[in-house]
Amino acid sequence: MQVTDELARREAEEIARRTAELVGEAIARPEAGEDERLVEAALRPKRLEEFIGQERVREQLSLVLESAQRRQKPPDHVLLSGAPGLGKTSLAMIIAAELGVGLRITSGPALERAGDLAALVSSLQPGEVLFIDEIHRISRPAEELLYVAMEDFRVDVIVGKGPGATAIPLEVAPFTLVGATTRSGLLTGPLRDRFGFTAHMEPYSPAELERVIVRSAGLLEVPIDAAGAAEIAGRSRGTPRIANRLLRRVRDFAEVRANGRVDLTVAQEALRVYDVDELGLDRLDRAVLEALCHRFGGGPVGLSTLAVAVSEEAETVEEVCEPFLVRTGLIVRTPRGRVATPAAWRHLGLRPPGPVDVLPLDLGDAG
Repeated sequence: MQVTDELARREAEEIARRTAELVGEAIARPEAGEDERLVEAALRPKRLEEFIGQERVREQLSLVLESAQRRQKPPDHVLLSGAPGLGKTSLAMIIAAELGVGLRITSGPALERAGDLAALVSSLQPGEVLFIDEIHRISRPAEELLYVAMEDFRVDVIVGKGPGATAIPLEVAPFTLVGATTRSGLLTGPLRDRFGFTAHMEPYSPAELERVIVRSAGLLEVPIDAAGAAEIAGRSRGTPRIANRLLRRVRDFAEVRANGRVDLTVAQEALRVYDVDELGLDRLDRAVLEALCHRFGGGPVGLSTLAVAVSEEAETVEEVCEPFLVRTGLIVRTPRGRVATPAAWRHLGLRPPGPVDVLPLDLGDAG
C-alpha cells in the first residue's frame, strides 16, 4: 500500500511539473514579438457585445452562456471552426470573461502524450475554460483521454508498466473545453460528437471589416476617415487579423511619409509599398498566379510543380495561398491540377487564352 501511495505521489509531482510547462508554453507564444502580442491583445474585444461580425454565432453563443449562468453550471463544450484570423481565440477569451472564470490556453501539437493532457485538466479549477487551439492536431493518446475528461470529468493516470501497471482515477473539476480548428474535416467523429455547441465562422464582409478597422484605429489613436478604412477593408481578405495588421502598417506609413492621418490616398500608397494589391493579394499570391498564367499557360499544373516554380514549399502554397485564391475565383482545383480562371488572367492585365474547361472537382493534386 505504501508503494502505491509513493507512486501516486510521484505521479502527482510529474503532473504538476507538466502543468507548469504547458502553462509556460501557452503564455510564451514565441511566434510573435512582445510588442505585436501586446498590440493584438489590446485590439481583441473583451465582451461578446464588443465582438464585431459573426452575428449568428454570437446570438447562439450568448444563449448558451446565459442559460449556463442561470443554471449555475459550466456550459457545454464549444467547438469553433473556420479560417485563421476570424476570431476563434478572441471568442474563447470572451467565453471565459462572460462566465467570470479563468482561462487556460494550449494547442493541439503541444499535447503529444496523454500525460500532457492529464497534467493540464487535473489542474483546472471548477468552471474554468480550457482553450485548445488547432485541436485537430492533438495526438491520438491524448484525444482518447480527452473523451473521458469531457464526458465524465475524470482522467485515468497509469502508474507503473507492464502487468503491474495500475490505473489511478483522478477526478477533474467540471470545466468547459473550447476547441478551435481550421480543418474541421480532420476531427474524428467521437471527438466532434462530444461538443455540445459547434459553430463555423465565415469570412467577414467589407462593411464588417470597416467597423473592425474603425474600432482598432480608435484604440490605436490613429486618425482615419471612412474612405481610408474602406480601402484597407477591401484588401483584408475577409479576415479581421489581416485588417488589423494592414492598419498598423498603414499607420507606420502615415506617420513617416504623411501627416499621420489615414485617408484614401495614404492607404493606397501604403498598401502599394507593402505589395498588397486591390484584391488583397500579396507577393506570393501574385507569384502563384503569374506562374500559372505565364509559365504554364493557365494550367492545369500539379501543386508540387507550381510550388517549385514560385520557390516555396508545397504546403505553403496549399495552405496559405490557395484557400483565398480559390474563394475569390482566381484558381480552381481539378483532377489534373490547378487552373487559372479568366478572372485571374484579367486581374494580371492579361487576355484569357479562350474557354477553359476547369472541371472544379477538388479531387487532389495530379502531381
